[in-house]
Amino acid sequence: MSKPDKDLKLIGEIIRALREKKGFSQEKLGAEAGLDRTYVSDIELGTRNFGIKNLIRLAKALDVKPSHLLKSIE
Repeated sequence: MSKPDKDLKLIGEIIRALREKKGFSQEKLGAEAGLDRTYVSDIELGTRNFGIKNLIRLAKALDVKPSHLLKSIE
């Protein structure tokens, strides 16, 4: 596993907090976003450099604007 990136880790923390607030497991969020649970886990840990399409998928699944997921690095 690769070392967490500071910015990716901050985004992952926001995603994890929103997921937990909605009562979703990583598996449920992955299913809602069309992503594998392990992919969601890597994103939350900050070890996955994921693309904008997947950021949009996660935002939709969490019912937030994609920009909300990027707030921590602005």
